Amino acid sequence: MGEFVRLEVSDAVATIRLDRPKMNAINARLRDELAEAARAADADPAVRAVVLYGGERVFAAGADIKEMAELSYVEAAEHCRALQRGLDAVAAIGAPVVAAITGYALGGGLELALCADFRVAGESAKVGQPEILLGVIPGAGGTQRLPRLIGPSRAKDLIFTGRHVPADEALALGLVDKVVPDAEVYEAAKEMAARYAGGPAAALRAAKQAVDAGLEADLATGLEIERLHFSGLFATDDQKIGMRGFVEEGPGKAKFTGR
Repeated sequence: MGEFVRLEVSDAVATIRLDRPKMNAINARLRDELAEAARAADADPAVRAVVLYGGERVFAAGADIKEMAELSYVEAAEHCRALQRGLDAVAAIGAPVVAAITGYALGGGLELALCADFRVAGESAKVGQPEILLGVIPGAGGTQRLPRLIGPSRAKDLIFTGRHVPADEALALGLVDKVVPDAEVYEAAKEMAARYAGGPAAALRAAKQAVDAGLEADLATGLEIERLHFSGLFATDDQKIGMRGFVEEGPGKAKFTGR
């Protein structure tokens, strides 16, 4: 429990809740608490899926510009490095992560949402990378994670213009995975997370690592990453439970233990 970030766990789903009035602007304190909560969730064996949530009003409207406006080059380089490290801690969570986007997810807020595996947005939500309007570029993953998600030309359009993208367009772009009524965002994200929470935890972690690491590698290296993760899972109880259950009872009947 931090000043601006809370970690709550219920039924194997953790919620990392941002709560810095009024717009969840990401300052150094929130960044550090976010990283701490992400590492705690990742280390907790009771956590099988994670929801990122900023509350009913806003996900995160961006980085705290007042904190950055007068930085020197050296200070800006370290600030960017620290922010990237903070968000990287979220991206490194081994369990499936769902971002529940209400209101705005702009700048650093969108970069945080991009660290999740899936994104659920409210009907009136808006997302974007408006840094260009401040005379800079995204500095916490926007130029790297966004093109990997939606392709370089679409990402360049959002980064070059800085425009706010409404939820329906974000869905069409593949920037969010589901759009629901504003009041249902958190519950929809929890329902999505719960679908994975009952699965084989080690296999889900291996699948996430294989996909994410494979995206950064050539095909031959990616296939080797996949082979190593695949074979390693034969040391888990869940592999025995899953395959024996399939042979004896058919598919979809296994009750995994997470070991």
